[in-house]
Amino acid sequence: MITALPDDTSRLRATVDFVSAQDSETLLPLLLPGLDGPELRALVERCRFAHAALLVFPPDPRALDATLAECGLPPGSAAQPSVVVRDRLALRHHRAAADLDVRILRPAVQGRDGQPRTVEVFALTVPPGSDLAPLAERERTRHEEAHVAFEVAAPDPLVLRGLRASFARYGALPDGGGYNPHENGTVFYFAAPADAKADYRRIELYAPGDHRDQLGAHLDAFRTGQPAETMLRLLTGAWTTQALAVFARFRVPDAMDTGRAVDAEALARAVGADADTLTVLLRHLAGLGVVTDESPGGFRLAPLGALLRADDPGSMRALALMYGGPFYESFGALDHTVRTGEVAFDHVFGRHHFEHFARDPELAALFDLSMAASRRMFEPLPAHPVLAAAARGPRGATVVDIAGGNGELLTHILAAHPALDAVLLERPHVIDAARTRLDTARCTFLPGDFADVPPGADVYLLSRILHDWDDARCREILRHVARAMPADADLLIVERLLPTDDSPSLAPVWDLHMRCNVGGRERTADHYAQLLTGAGLTLVGHTPLPLDGRVLHARRTETAGGVSGEG
Repeated sequence: MITALPDDTSRLRATVDFVSAQDSETLLPLLLPGLDGPELRALVERCRFAHAALLVFPPDPRALDATLAECGLPPGSAAQPSVVVRDRLALRHHRAAADLDVRILRPAVQGRDGQPRTVEVFALTVPPGSDLAPLAERERTRHEEAHVAFEVAAPDPLVLRGLRASFARYGALPDGGGYNPHENGTVFYFAAPADAKADYRRIELYAPGDHRDQLGAHLDAFRTGQPAETMLRLLTGAWTTQALAVFARFRVPDAMDTGRAVDAEALARAVGADADTLTVLLRHLAGLGVVTDESPGGFRLAPLGALLRADDPGSMRALALMYGGPFYESFGALDHTVRTGEVAFDHVFGRHHFEHFARDPELAALFDLSMAASRRMFEPLPAHPVLAAAARGPRGATVVDIAGGNGELLTHILAAHPALDAVLLERPHVIDAARTRLDTARCTFLPGDFADVPPGADVYLLSRILHDWDDARCREILRHVARAMPADADLLIVERLLPTDDSPSLAPVWDLHMRCNVGGRERTADHYAQLLTGAGLTLVGHTPLPLDGRVLHARRTETAGGVSGEG
């Protein structure tokens, strides 16, 4: 049907006939050969055949209406902008997206099963003599925007991951996609497998709503087949880091709204920026899902961008300022670390980062906020069985957070377990800030260093501490903890673990960060087990946390003569 005469009317009429004749149960096996049985039934339940699409090139709106009428379809007065197809055409033909006014309309068609469907018509007006004529001729011949689409019922991250995996299992490859803010819908394109028995070579999954988290993983898979584009995006990653840092530094998110668009010029006046340049910055961030471009109405803050507001409960603004500030400067000297094994931060700033921050109260406060900004990693920690058991004990139990920063983690633990008391061991200037956060009636504030770990507690915490140090210093820290721990005490360690294969993980890039900026490193579970053994401790196990974190559980090592007391 797609191979019919290349005039728009013939192609559109064939598409209408196809949509009328098919349903999910008949079409999916044609597109994904081998799909049958329970998996076919599961996909039919989740995916409703919604439409078939084609791209037409009328010389003017009246000609489009005439073509629609010849095919028994209503006129195209309700056409909306199509961002996804516009951007694909711009990329494919090396044109400026602003020069391509692609519209989308969806006239209704009745399916043979009585279900309502649509024909999705993309229309790019190409007047006689237009320089877009070669583009139109190629697209009519190659049909690269022709596709069939399935709408996902009740999309959520688990459903979308499962559907993407099913399509991949039967040979469909990621082929782009995008989020359309005009319709608040997310599309996932796939290339049909070579042995597909339908004439359509592209498949769309349409998920109502904003699912750019899942779209990101889908597009990453697509780009692995586009090495030059992938490399270019990697090489310009530093530009995005700075764009996010400037966005946060100027407090642009604080001047925006997630519920309505804000005019770019008004936004520029509010934050003290150049309107044209700020607009360019926001367009880049719109492509990343940080804001939504609702031109000509302006820009709306997306939920992702709200994480950079200063007042957001999960604010990551401090991280943006750190990664786009002092750590950005020191990463510029990564070659020094790679060449010598020495810490680039020390090389750039002349001293270790802890000493550097201690000399600058504002920078020290920003660093403490940036550490707290990763609170999602340890949000589930209060429910850990070790803490739950301590809270249920017959006597009051005490938790010691070693180098616990501003008390963010202890705040969550004490709120979850009213029966627990706490000790925060930290540097004096950090303790001053922690007193404003923690319940002073239930928390003892102990100024000191790792050598001052208090004895006799029930649970000890080392949250993202060991990765700051080399192995020798880690063993020393763990020995201090082991000496303080009673025989029945528990140690919980929060870190990222390096994978032992090439599975996706945040830990490898953090390993590079630690070596470049701190002098520490990330480690595998076996590496931590060896460090614990050297301190008279035994790794009992580890469980996952958000942001690729893990919580490692350790106890004093039992020996023939009792429990090891590393001295």
